Amino acid sequence: MEFLTEKLLFIGLFIFIIHSIETLAYAVRLSGARVKMIASALSLFNIMVIVSRLANMMQQPFTGSLIDTAPSENALEFVETQYRILIGASTIGTVFGTILFPTFIALFSRAIIHLSEEKGSVPFLMKRLFSFQYIKRSITHFSLPKFSYLRDTKAKDIPVSLFCINMLITAIYTIGVLSALYASLLAPDRASTAIMASGLINGIATILLVVFIDPKISVIADDVVNKRGSYNKLKSMSIMMVTSRLLGTLLAQLLFLWGARYIAWFTKFMV
Repeated sequence: MEFLTEKLLFIGLFIFIIHSIETLAYAVRLSGARVKMIASALSLFNIMVIVSRLANMMQQPFTGSLIDTAPSENALEFVETQYRILIGASTIGTVFGTILFPTFIALFSRAIIHLSEEKGSVPFLMKRLFSFQYIKRSITHFSLPKFSYLRDTKAKDIPVSLFCINMLITAIYTIGVLSALYASLLAPDRASTAIMASGLINGIATILLVVFIDPKISVIADDVVNKRGSYNKLKSMSIMMVTSRLLGTLLAQLLFLWGARYIAWFTKFMV
């Protein structure tokens, strides 16, 4: 268990928080449709996405340092084990976010209303949200997921193609940095080129999310507010997104080494 270091646990906690936040972000549109304030909900959604992206950038130097501190005699196996633990942390973070999903729908609904009351001032909203009284009231909204929550969801409301696309994009985003760093070990003469590929991979994954996933869910949320669609369909889509995200983090375990080998091979054409 020499690979289980304090640094690894710290990075794992960071990744756990990142994936929890990104999972809970799916609850924002549901909350916005619930209180009929989609534009304000999207502002809150964007804040959460920016925070998670910033946190992801902050953990990258620490993740890269795991390679520098790996023993030279079995660096590949050592780093692979550590990186697979970090991928596992993303799965646990997604599960944790899923458990808190019903609770945060209620909390985000209140936060969206408060954002409107504060005239769109995020600093004042944060001041209110982190006040002792608000935190105390928030505890009363805590509820665990129940099977009754799935009662009105329908399989026909969940497009299979969107489910698979989101799962694949999540897997790519989860391993983008890790595979690029591991590729630097597979191709040490092109290590810098491989490491710099991580930004490109995550950038492409983010663009794919914006192009293929976000617009479809936003349209459904607008239909709910304008009474052209049902809230249950939006709820089915949100549950689909969370489920496919969870499966995506599991798929990441399978794609991790393949991605690293592909990046190492691709760097041949960039030098």
